[in-house]
Parts: sequence; structure tokens; C-alpha cells
Amino acid sequence: MPIVTVADNNFPCKMGVMRKVFVLLGLAVFFAISLPAASLPDQVVFVGKEKYQALIKKGMAENWRSLPLGERTVRAGLALTGTPYENYTLELHERIEAPSVNMRGMDCWTFFEIALGTARALKVSAHPTTKDMLRMIELDRYRGGRCNGIFTSRLHYLEQWLQDNERRGLVADITPKLPGARKLHRDMKEMSASWKSSKQLRANRSLIPEMARIEAQLSKKGIWYVPNSKVAAAEKHLRNGDIISIVTTWPRGYTSHVGVAYRDKAGVLRFLHASRNERKVLVDSRLSTYVKRYKSNAGIMVARPKDI
Repeated sequence: MPIVTVADNNFPCKMGVMRKVFVLLGLAVFFAISLPAASLPDQVVFVGKEKYQALIKKGMAENWRSLPLGERTVRAGLALTGTPYENYTLELHERIEAPSVNMRGMDCWTFFEIALGTARALKVSAHPTTKDMLRMIELDRYRGGRCNGIFTSRLHYLEQWLQDNERRGLVADITPKLPGARKLHRDMKEMSASWKSSKQLRANRSLIPEMARIEAQLSKKGIWYVPNSKVAAAEKHLRNGDIISIVTTWPRGYTSHVGVAYRDKAGVLRFLHASRNERKVLVDSRLSTYVKRYKSNAGIMVARPKDI
């Protein structure tokens, strides 16, 4: 309950007045707790239902459910190749945060979420629905697996996503065990510094200190990563469906991109991702070749998802 500070020189402290104040405050807290969280329309939070249903139909017809999680994730990811690249698909409302899926346009993060979420949904449900998919997304995307309707409940950084999901037993950070892995610490200043680029933070500046707190926490903890020069040697240890985060050279953050490990029929470990440059989901080159393509890439961080 909020603390009411009464200035002595303005308001006499009379028992009747104070009783009314506390009653009103109590009612305000009651209604704040009792009222349901604001929500967004179904057509807003799930775009492209027909494409999702076609993906599920394909997965059921080909019995993806019988495959290991990593193989299911790759099958779903391959089926999504050609999907247009689209950024900011999660920025649905300036004040209401909600689990969402957009099957018609994906960025690098929503692509791997949808591929992994589809793979999990096919295992936990005989006939996965859009509600099943939204629950898989909520489980993966939000702190503790729950969206509370507030922007800061979303996991905004891949290193934060890995730590939170690993704590809940949903993924394993295999990076420290890879050859050439080393620890990295940086002083993160991302969303707290560039808050003007976020629709939600512009509308809710009171959330900026929480973003700064999260960044400070991640800065202190650091990450494990495999430098570019060691990625080729690490490839033989990677499996289909591993989540590959690209570590950036930018000193104010850790990661800049993400995709899925895919070993092709020739045995080459390739990078399956939603490419901003190519404007679509595609199977890219060998992973070790990809990371050396851009000077902004420093290496990789690898998470291995688990079934729920």
C-alpha cells in the first residue's frame, strides 16, 4: 500500500480524515489487483493464422512429433524459409505488452521463437492451436515464463533470454564447453541509453530505470562466447536446432543477431536465420564463414533448447 505523507503545516492530522484516506487507498489497491490485465484483440496478437495452421498440418503429416526437439525446430525453420523479414512486429501498443505471433513477417528473434515454439507445441499437444502457440511464446519470451502486461517483463536481450530460460530448465548454455570459449564482460548501455527509439519507453519513461538495472545486472554477470577464429573448430560440437546468438564487437552490448544451427545433407553446419540484409528467412552459408563476413561480429554464444 502506498505511504501517504501529510505535511503538518497544511493538514491537521484528524483521525476521521486519515481513516477515509486509508479506506480509499485500500479500495484503490483492491481494484488494481482485482481488475484483469489489459489485453489486445486476437487479430492483433496473432497475424497469419492460416500460415500457422498450414505449418502445423505439415508437421503432423510428416510426424515431426517423433523427432528430437532440435530436428523439429529445424524442420519448422526450413518450412519458414522465404518468409519476409519484418522488424518491430512486437511493438503492438505503447502501453500494453502481450505475447504475440506474426507468421507473415519475422525478424531474427521472432523467427527462432516461432520455429522453436512450433516444435514444442507439436510435442505437448496432439492438435496445436494458436493458443498453444501463444503459450509457447510466452514461456520463452518473458521473465519467468509469464507476461504481466508490462514492457519490462519481456526478455529484451539474448543473454538475458539465455540466463532466464536456463534457470527454468528450458535451455542449456553449452558455450563454456566449446573449444576456445572465453568469458566476456561489458558495460551495457543499450535501451536505457537509446530509450527514445522505443515506443514503449517513450510513453513510459518510468520503466527506464528498470531497463538500466537489468543492463547493470547483465554487465556484472557477463557471458561466455566463442571468438570468430574458433567457431570452425566448435562447429562439430553443434547440433540441429541449437540457437546461435551472434556476439557483437560493439562495446555497449553483447549480442546483435540470432539464428538456428542447421547441418545440411553434406554435413555442413549452416546458419538458418531471418536476414535483414536479404529481407527474408533463409539458409545462409557455413556458420564459421558467416561470422567472419561482417566486421561487427565477434563470435557466437550457443543455447541448446530442451523439451518442456
